[in-house]
Amino acid sequence: MLHLAVIATSLKEESKSRQLARLLADHATAQKISVTFLDLRDLDLPMAGPGAGWEHPGTLQLKKAVSQASHVVLAVPIYNYDANAAAKNAVELAGDVFADKVVGFLCAAGGSNSYMSIMGLANSLMLDFRSVIAPRFLYTTYSDWQDGTTLKPGIQQRLEQLLADLGRIHVA
Repeated sequence: MLHLAVIATSLKEESKSRQLARLLADHATAQKISVTFLDLRDLDLPMAGPGAGWEHPGTLQLKKAVSQASHVVLAVPIYNYDANAAAKNAVELAGDVFADKVVGFLCAAGGSNSYMSIMGLANSLMLDFRSVIAPRFLYTTYSDWQDGTTLKPGIQQRLEQLLADLGRIHVA
């Protein structure tokens, strides 16, 4: 059975990646898919590295949500041709609980030139933690929104295709 953990990784108050995360979670819920929604702003995660960070309540909540999920979607803003630092920090803190999880991505960027920027994080999940990376991900820019809150129809369709693809990929 599909259980989806959707993790909004932006720490900005107004965040397109968080809007994408909420849209995907709402669409999945409407399809009767079990969803856990996490917003990193609510977890107050410490930086990976110091010993106490691994037992921090936010780290434990993140690890529990990922470990209970069959599939994880990371909604990330793209900064300077890469996923944001908060997303990478969350992956480091949760670490091995990403093993044998199907992982997908929702990306929000300022322009189209960073399309491949998610590959560094995807490679880390795949090589370090043995996650299975969904081959489809959603990459959006400001021009993909109709009124700031609604995706253009073609982009909305791609969001729905990502969810459908995730439902077809399972790890034994």
